[in-house]
Formats: sequence, C-alpha cells, structure tokens
Amino acid sequence: MIVPTRSELSAYFLRLGATGFGGPVALIGSMHRNLVEERGWVSEEEYREGVALAQLSPGPLAAQLCFYLGFLRGGVPGAALSGLAFVLPSFLMVVGLGWAYSRYGGLPWMQAVFYGVGAAVIGLISKSAYRLTSKALGRDALLWGIFLVLGAITALTARENIALIVLAGLVVWLVRAPPAWLRRSGTAAEVGRVVLLLQLLGFFTYAGSFVFGSGLAIVPFLHGGVVLERHWLTEQQFLDAVAVALITPGPVVITTGFIGYLVAGLPGACVAAGATFLPCFLFTVVPAPYFHRYGKRPGLAALIAGITAAATGAIAGAVVVLARQSLHDMPTVALAAGAFGLTLLRWKIPEPLIVAAAALIGMTFHW
Repeated sequence: MIVPTRSELSAYFLRLGATGFGGPVALIGSMHRNLVEERGWVSEEEYREGVALAQLSPGPLAAQLCFYLGFLRGGVPGAALSGLAFVLPSFLMVVGLGWAYSRYGGLPWMQAVFYGVGAAVIGLISKSAYRLTSKALGRDALLWGIFLVLGAITALTARENIALIVLAGLVVWLVRAPPAWLRRSGTAAEVGRVVLLLQLLGFFTYAGSFVFGSGLAIVPFLHGGVVLERHWLTEQQFLDAVAVALITPGPVVITTGFIGYLVAGLPGACVAAGATFLPCFLFTVVPAPYFHRYGKRPGLAALIAGITAAATGAIAGAVVVLARQSLHDMPTVALAAGAFGLTLLRWKIPEPLIVAAAALIGMTFHW
C-alpha cells in the first residue's frame, strides 16, 4: 500500500472539494474509487472503519470520512489539513453566492440550474450507491437483509435512522462474534449582532453535534430551526440555500455557510460553517486511534460490518428520496438516466463536465 504525505492527501481533498458533486453518497463513493481502488492510499478495511465511525458520530458523513482518513495518514494535523482543504472550496463558493443573492435580491437562474443539476446528480449518486453496495455487501445474506430493510425504511420515511443503523451493527456482532459471556450463558446593532452570532453559534453547534447522517438528515432539522422557529429565513430563501448546496461541489451541509451569510453576513457564514464542522471533527479525531487500533477484533469487526451494511442501505434509500424531490417530469428523468449512462462508458467523463452540461440544459428548459 502506498502511504501519501499530508500535502498529497490534502491536495486530493482540495480537488474533491472543488469538483465533487452529488452530496455524501457521491463523495464517499469517489473517496473509495480514488483512494482505495485507484491509488491504493487507503485499505478496504480502513475505509469501512471510517464509514462506520462516521455513521456512529453526529455530523456530515463525507466530511467525517475525510477527517478519519486524514488522521490515519497524518494524525491530527493531517485530519485538520484534509478537512480544511475539503470544505474550503465550497465554503468560498457559497459565500460568493450569498453575497450575490443578498446584493441582487435573489438569483432567479439558480432554480433553473438546479432543475438540470438535481436530475443529473441523481444519476451520478445512483452509480456511487451501486458501487458501494457491491463492495460492502458481497454475497452475505445477513448484510443484504439489513441493507434492504434500511434502504426501504429510509426511502419511506425520508430520514436516516441512526438507532436502526447501530442496532444492525449489534445484530451482526451478536450473530457473528458473540461475547464469551453470551456464548457461556446463551444470553442592538453591535450588541444585537454579537447576540445574533452567539445564537448562530449555539444553533449550528447543536446541529453539528446531535444530527446524525448526511445532508439528508440535517436539512429538515435546519428548516425547522432557521425557518419555523427562529424565522431567520423565508421558505423561499431556505429552498434557495438548499439549491446552492446542491449546485456547488463539496459537502451538502456547506449550506450552513450560505444560511449564515444571509443571516449575518461574512461573520455569520464563518460562525455557522465553523460551528457545524468543528464538533464532527472532534467526534471523529478523538476516538479515531482507538477505533483503528481495535477495529480488527472479531466483535468490533462484526459491529462495523453490520453498521456498514445498514449505512449502505440508508444511502440507497436516500437516493430514492432525493429522486422523488428532483425528478419532476420526463426531461429530468432523461437527464438522470443520461448522467447514469455516461458513468458506464468505457471512457470516463469527469463528473463536473456532466454537471455543467446538465446545468446548461436546465437553464435552456426551465429559465
């Protein structure tokens, strides 16, 4: 296995953060394809450990996996550099779009672009979910059963159920590697601005600390907090914030930076994004050495296998949920199918080109 330097790994995550579309499903799929299959920088076991830890900890899935892989190859500095490189490109983009949105009273073209991009993204993440499923589950009947149950539940409820994901890990642990005891027994202007920033800090720290899963999980929570409870944004502004997150590369949860900008300008963007990512960074880096050290023990390995199967099922279910939201008519269905088909070609077409083409088509049909 090739061991990359911190700068090499950071450069990779900088590129992924600047060009990786499709949210957590596509991003963690890209990490597997690039770092495990193509470059050999990360082993399959290390990747699965990272996915399992990311599912067990609150915060955005793709960012947590980035933190974990950065930690494995460069310790805490490696995790910090990789995470910063991954998040910075999309943060700068959403801050720029937030400025334009505030300056010009909205961006009408945004929904037109999202019309095309949202459909294409469904095709791209469908391929990523397929690759993850085939790699994580193999021909294991128990893992496939967990995958199907979690996939169906996620698709029907439009939420990732962390309790069921953890339960799946426990089930596989008890079936495949039960503990010895169980085998034996069977058993005001400035002040107002500061107050507002503190409110942003508190809310987004809570969001980053207690909301599990991907952007799919955090979006309903953010809607309830910033629209219904605190009235920081209107319904249309929130929809536009979600659209910004989906038409820019990087983690979907970077929408918190856009929301923070609309609420309190650049300081609000920095506070909201920082408060969202810092807790999950700590939740990933602090237990990482112990998780990696003991990850090969039979009991923990079985737990990881069950969690991975459940997480993969939840990801597949999330594809269905996002498809229901993005595929409104025949053109969007055709765009999604076309994007998926392009990923199957012998000659690999860069995903940013597919997304850019879909954006142009969306503006042609819908603006």
